[in-house]
Amino acid sequence: MKKKSKYGRMFVQASAEPNSFELCRAQPKMRGRNPKLNPKTHCVMVRFDDVEWNRFLTMYEESNVYAKAVFLKAHFFGQKFKVLKVDKTLVDYYTKLSDFHAQFRCIGTNYNQVVKELRIHFSEKKAMALLYKLEKCTIDLVKLSREIVELSREMEKCYQSKSD
Repeated sequence: MKKKSKYGRMFVQASAEPNSFELCRAQPKMRGRNPKLNPKTHCVMVRFDDVEWNRFLTMYEESNVYAKAVFLKAHFFGQKFKVLKVDKTLVDYYTKLSDFHAQFRCIGTNYNQVVKELRIHFSEKKAMALLYKLEKCTIDLVKLSREIVELSREMEKCYQSKSD
């Protein structure tokens, strides 16, 4: 038998006795965040001494994993993880090479503009003399770019021998 209280709650008769009523527990609405399918409920604590802690931190930082717990679980259960070591000299070389390439493209653009202006504003004889000087500078740039390509190949061979 159901009975309503003055506050609008439903009561259900709990036993066969005529005056014993309990609060009817309706199905609660789902609130809050969704429950996880596989909740992590077990916790393990690990203590390190200073030497072990420094070694652990070094390995953790080299792995680039976002959390220490994830790193420990991967290491403990034998999952493979990558350790990426960044060679500072290689990064510097790469950035300087990229800067040089950008400057080389700018020189090529300026070269085209200079040739057009020489043809328009100067006589043919004077334009040819200036173009001869420009050609010498261009040959020097080509030699320099070949040198850079050779240095890049040597650097690549050196880097590959280190990684093997």
